[in-house]
Amino acid sequence: MTTVEGVDARGGRHCETTALGVLLRHEGLDLSEPMLFGLGSGLSFLYWDGKSMDFPFLAGRVKPFELTRNLASALGLELLTRETASPRRAWENVAAPIDAGHPVGLQLDSYHLDYFTSKVNFGGHIVAMYGYDEHAAYLVDTEQQGGAVSTGLTGLARARAARGPMTARHRSFTLTVPEPAPSPRTRIVPAITACAAAFLHPPIANLGHRGIEKAGKLVRTWLQRADDPQRDLPQAALLMEQAGTGGALFRNLYRDFLAEGMELIDSDHLRTGHALYAEAAHLWTETAALIKKAGESADARCLVQAGAILADLSRIEREAMQALNRLEE
Repeated sequence: MTTVEGVDARGGRHCETTALGVLLRHEGLDLSEPMLFGLGSGLSFLYWDGKSMDFPFLAGRVKPFELTRNLASALGLELLTRETASPRRAWENVAAPIDAGHPVGLQLDSYHLDYFTSKVNFGGHIVAMYGYDEHAAYLVDTEQQGGAVSTGLTGLARARAARGPMTARHRSFTLTVPEPAPSPRTRIVPAITACAAAFLHPPIANLGHRGIEKAGKLVRTWLQRADDPQRDLPQAALLMEQAGTGGALFRNLYRDFLAEGMELIDSDHLRTGHALYAEAAHLWTETAALIKKAGESADARCLVQAGAILADLSRIEREAMQALNRLEE
């Protein structure tokens, strides 16, 4: 059995920030999960409903691996990313750094991992790998998935080779922290304003505050849109609250990041943004509960109420991001 020594295998609330925390702590840089999420400008919104989809999907963050790229850029980290179509080369790209004493991040489809009891294809899942033997790989995943876990090498190979939405070509990556280690304080404002600018000026109506407004109109139709409302609506609510979002569709994580920022930066704009995201986080949880109730009861009034809250959320988050976008003034 080959394992990296000194790995802190804490599972977090979200997969990508969990993996980033494992890699960076091993490099001597210990940042909270909300700080990793915020410095990676991770917050976003997407209403996604394609012709091939069984049901709409609400995304509350930037696309997979963009957070990692953003964080590396913000902190001046060396990010070494490898992708390949070859399963043999893909394994070499993982085994070599582990043999050299460094944990590795992997992007894969969680459907094929042995420890996942909920079998749903998601090609944007990210884990940290810190060891292997002839039968299994040793990974760190979110707290709800067990933290330090293992999966068979055959399943891992299938997970890494999977093709489809949000998948990558056997993507693996390592992070190196420069000397001296960067302080997050000077990186907080640029990360916030970059996130705010993208949220306030989305290129299409499905993104950012415009996407939340659109969701508020379309959620009212979800009982008719669903093939099986009793299954599809509670599942959508579960994804918003518990499926690695940190709760409230990532708004809890961003609220907590802004709170940490307030301890380092004295700004009325930051305080305003934090107060508004605290309100937004509560309303997102309320929205998820209404969507779940609508599916269980077939009561369309719950979706009308959810739509009204989403309209308020579009305004609240727009006002929050407008305040945060003024941090550099």
